[in-house]
Amino acid sequence: MPPPLKGIKVLDLTRVLAGPYATMMLADLGAEVLKIERPTGGDDTRAWNPPSAPLIELPPSPPASPSLEGKAQLRTDDWNSLPPESAYFLQANRGKRSLGLDFKKEAGKAILRELVKQADVLVENYVPGKLAEMGFGYEECKKLNPKLIYASVSGYGQSGPYSRNPGYDVNIEAEAGLMHITGEPDGPPVKVGVAITDLTTGLYVKGAILAALFGRTRTGEGVHIDANLFDSQIASLANIASNYLIAGQEATRQGTSHPSIVPYQVFSTKDGFIMIGAGNDSQFKKFSTILERPEWHADPLYSTNSSRVANRRELISLITSALSEHPTSYWLEHFKGQGFPFAPVNDIRGTFEHPQTKARDLVREVEHPRAGKIKLVSPAIMYNGHRMEFSRPPPVLSQHSVEVLRELGLKDDKIAELQKENVI
Repeated sequence: MPPPLKGIKVLDLTRVLAGPYATMMLADLGAEVLKIERPTGGDDTRAWNPPSAPLIELPPSPPASPSLEGKAQLRTDDWNSLPPESAYFLQANRGKRSLGLDFKKEAGKAILRELVKQADVLVENYVPGKLAEMGFGYEECKKLNPKLIYASVSGYGQSGPYSRNPGYDVNIEAEAGLMHITGEPDGPPVKVGVAITDLTTGLYVKGAILAALFGRTRTGEGVHIDANLFDSQIASLANIASNYLIAGQEATRQGTSHPSIVPYQVFSTKDGFIMIGAGNDSQFKKFSTILERPEWHADPLYSTNSSRVANRRELISLITSALSEHPTSYWLEHFKGQGFPFAPVNDIRGTFEHPQTKARDLVREVEHPRAGKIKLVSPAIMYNGHRMEFSRPPPVLSQHSVEVLRELGLKDDKIAELQKENVI
């Protein structure tokens, strides 16, 4: 499928993860994403290292670029003076160009206004009201470009008593219920191993932007999208939310187990761990037969899922005892092809060495101007058996500033002046 967003221009005024993740997925679909960064420092995550990509040897900075008209000398950034390229930044910013722009200064504001006029989408994750104070809230941008789709990503949303509070993934996990249900039953609440609320919000934002682009084809008008971590996390509580809203049932920490299915959790083996997910009575019958415990599925205490949930403690103890007789590799071989879900608990090396990972081409290499060849996770979705291609690596800070300003029609003498004033 040809990239469906080819020609769509996206202004990315976001940093850290939720916003950059959303705009990266738009770039994966062919959108032209321009990341607006502070000229010094850039996105916060550029400083989140180690780990960082090993840098290739770069030659001394080239001489200042002569103007096309011969009237000005453009400053060339010394990439050797920049900090290493952090792995955190690289994972959420492929496919974008970087413009280092200080739009607190009037000259920077003028440039951003021109970019807004040409954009299809603007994505920002400032504290609500902050961009409006700077002259770039939705209403101001709408006057410049009535067709603009303006997506605001925040911690708590554009309204409500918490709207001005900053929000990070970990405190939203705590405040919106996720941390309460994560961890072992007799242990303290813990966060998920990745910033899952940020990632979930990024997915919601991408979907909302695609819906708004489709809606604009019918109405000819833009829209203000209000997306935030708090709403996204509550919407992602799924059956836990429904259990409470429908039945008044408070949730508890279940470890790796499931409140409504048994057996559905990680078990210890003789030398490690294995995940078992026997989600129905037929699967449990197969599972107990392989364990050479056919009496389990014949016993009224365990023959149905509801009875297994009622007698969870006793059954889990029996299964743990049986699985501890052999190492994980033994069980993986014996469970293969038997018709119920199971899996080893892989570390990250095991995940990327997995034969399915390799068969599905889930890792791509791209040439980065400072780090050489780097490996990135591929886009998750296939279309007609193929993933969207990407060749543009995550950008070096301010890498495309001159290029972008020339496209706006600025002459090199003006660009040199902006460099001198540290606007870009």
